[in-house]
Amino acid sequence: MMAATKTDDEIILIEREIKEFWTNLKNVYGTEQINETLALRDSCKESIKALSEKWSKKLKEGDLMIDKIQEYSNEILQQSQRISENQERFTEIKSNLNQEEKQKKDLIDSIRELKEELMKKKELISAKNKAAKEKVERLCKAKVLYEERLGLEIRRIHNEQLQFIFRHIDHKDPDKPYMFTLSINEHGEYEVTSCTPPLDCIAEFQLKVRETNNFSAFVANMRKAFTALSYK
Repeated sequence: MMAATKTDDEIILIEREIKEFWTNLKNVYGTEQINETLALRDSCKESIKALSEKWSKKLKEGDLMIDKIQEYSNEILQQSQRISENQERFTEIKSNLNQEEKQKKDLIDSIRELKEELMKKKELISAKNKAAKEKVERLCKAKVLYEERLGLEIRRIHNEQLQFIFRHIDHKDPDKPYMFTLSINEHGEYEVTSCTPPLDCIAEFQLKVRETNNFSAFVANMRKAFTALSYK
């Protein structure tokens, strides 16, 4: 209760001081100057209010601009990430294309090598066939000569083989045949495939004709061997 009384006294004292201040102020400056001061104060308040509203609007615009900039920044970041991902994908695709291009080149090189190898084999086979055909033809051309001088008959049988038939060897049986069959093997060499009656010297005669390529001597040796066999 005493505290409340004290506070009221203080308020009364302050109000009295304010009244005294205005009374003194009026006495010193006069009413007109006070009115000018109050008008200036009100003008300042209006200017400050207008300026505050202006800056408040600017601050709001600034906040919107900051939000927009942040939005653009986020969008740019997302685009950068997409570009990075696309770059990685492009690098991967380029690497795959390079690998496929290398595989294609390797395949083309392999095909070319196979073609070259095939052509060489064809040329080799053609050359061997030609050589074999020429040998068979030479044998056929010598047929008449062998028949007249050696009593020899030459027959062409299956698989391009030649059968040589000697007669007039056995004086007891002049028509008894002594024969062997000759072919050209895959290496272009003479090869005896059968002999009736069999001779032990076939391998020796065969090796010799391969070394010398003297076919006439080979046929003559075969006839001599058959003749020697007929006397046993």
